[in-house]
Amino acid sequence: MRIVQIIDSLEVGGAERMAVNYANSLARKIEFSGLISTRNEGLLLEHLDEKVTYLFLKKKSTIDLSAIFRLRNYLKKNKVDFIHAHSSSFFIAVLVKITMPWIRIIWHDHYGISQDLSLRKSLTLKFSSFLFLGIISVNDSLQKWAQDYLNCKNLIYFPNFIIKPTVFFDSFQLKGKDSQRIICVANLRPQKNHELLINGAKEIHKKFPEWTFHLVGKDFNDSYSANLLELVKEKRLSENVFFYGAVNNIQQLLKQSEIAVLTSLSEGLPLAVLEYGLAKLPVVVTNVGEISKVVPSSKEGLVIDSNNLSQFVDSIQILIENQHVRKSLGNQLNFYVNENFGEKSILKEYLIWLKSLTTITK
Repeated sequence: MRIVQIIDSLEVGGAERMAVNYANSLARKIEFSGLISTRNEGLLLEHLDEKVTYLFLKKKSTIDLSAIFRLRNYLKKNKVDFIHAHSSSFFIAVLVKITMPWIRIIWHDHYGISQDLSLRKSLTLKFSSFLFLGIISVNDSLQKWAQDYLNCKNLIYFPNFIIKPTVFFDSFQLKGKDSQRIICVANLRPQKNHELLINGAKEIHKKFPEWTFHLVGKDFNDSYSANLLELVKEKRLSENVFFYGAVNNIQQLLKQSEIAVLTSLSEGLPLAVLEYGLAKLPVVVTNVGEISKVVPSSKEGLVIDSNNLSQFVDSIQILIENQHVRKSLGNQLNFYVNENFGEKSILKEYLIWLKSLTTITK
């Protein structure tokens, strides 16, 4: 089997990391594993396994003929069977398939705002889906949406999975005191609801002034991030809440932290929580998307209602005051994540599914 992953960029994000995870994991399991970035490269390029064949298309516009021809040549040269297109990269895959009808397209839906999908409409995607052989959804809501809205009936749910890092980078030191850091890994987007975190940090600071909050994730330099910086300044938390931007050494930063949080208003199945589990960190997370599948009970972590400040503060306080609870939750989450979201079982099911689709098309 010969499979290539296509993604718009290799900047740090959930869909991008899953494209790299699939490419790396498949590299030692199939004849050929490739990865193509269409528009931008990024920090995740450094995480790519040496066995993965890589191409950067340098796509400049929606219909870029030069990029399409580069993609065609790559597919022909490497005798690719399957294009595994992530998120919006499906469009260039469809354009190529029109001229290479034997190519099979699998579309991977990573849509993160899955609390209300009634307004999610895309005629381009709807018509393109006639050419999809199969669709992977990262949560049940997205699978139901695809079933109702799109024109492909070979649907499957695969959770995101994590792989242990094989490349290690020099790690910088987080600010604040050791054993008193709370970390949040989330790009600075409105649905991540960093306002709740900052408001909670103010309340925590009153009782536990030595504890600090560390926000790791891409800053898009927009009004949302500007408002967050202003909120930190307004609440006089400049020495307690720190922003680091996108980084390529998440696990090394998690090792410097004591507690991990995710305060999102909407999620799919966030890789950040899987990363927290890999690092054996106790978590406080909001009950949105598929988070309850990663943190199914109070044995694995503390789950709060969306945008509930009092629950957030109370949960953080419990973890700060009880070291043995922190250790127990971290160990239990680590066990659950490794058992249910490891690459081995998911890649096995993925390859079985692809083989079954091949049988359908014969």
